[in-house]
Amino acid sequence: MLAMLRRSAYPFLTLLMINLPNFITIGRLLLVPFLIVMITQGRWLSAVICFLIAGVSDAVDGFIARRLSLRTELGAYIDPLADKALLMSIYVTLAVVGTLPGWLAITVVSRDVMIMVGVVVAWLIERPVAIKPLLVSKVNTAAQIGFAGLVLAANAFSFELGEARDWMMALIAVLTVASAGAYLLTWFAHMSESSS
Repeated sequence: MLAMLRRSAYPFLTLLMINLPNFITIGRLLLVPFLIVMITQGRWLSAVICFLIAGVSDAVDGFIARRLSLRTELGAYIDPLADKALLMSIYVTLAVVGTLPGWLAITVVSRDVMIMVGVVVAWLIERPVAIKPLLVSKVNTAAQIGFAGLVLAANAFSFELGEARDWMMALIAVLTVASAGAYLLTWFAHMSESSS
């Protein structure tokens, strides 16, 4: 009986192992609506916990994919999508509830929308562009994540960020615009090469 159960469970376990990083990434994507609800309801500690779970899951799925050679094409698309969905949702929701200014959320979202539109346009005119994270983009993403986590924690544990908040928002804005500009230059260079 036990042997039969093992045999019947084996395909499922194999599928789970092959796609485990993707399942973790999808789970992170599914956390986004819960995080939005926690922020809108002012349940800041729950929002911090969701944020931490998302961060840990991002590290874990990447580690498993690299360590066990379980990288997939689907994973290459959904992992950054989950990251962007999480960040954009946090910034927009924090702006909606009045915790962050709307201009910062618009800046963060506009950059990501611009990149997505560029990728789609390149694909539509049959000149696909490979998205490779640039150094400024990595620094920008790290700063956005760190600041979002800090804002959530400040609300959850009732501490003030003071003037540092304004400086951090200015830094986020500068990095976001610099990252958008770098991607735009890369995109134009790619499109110029393709057309010549």
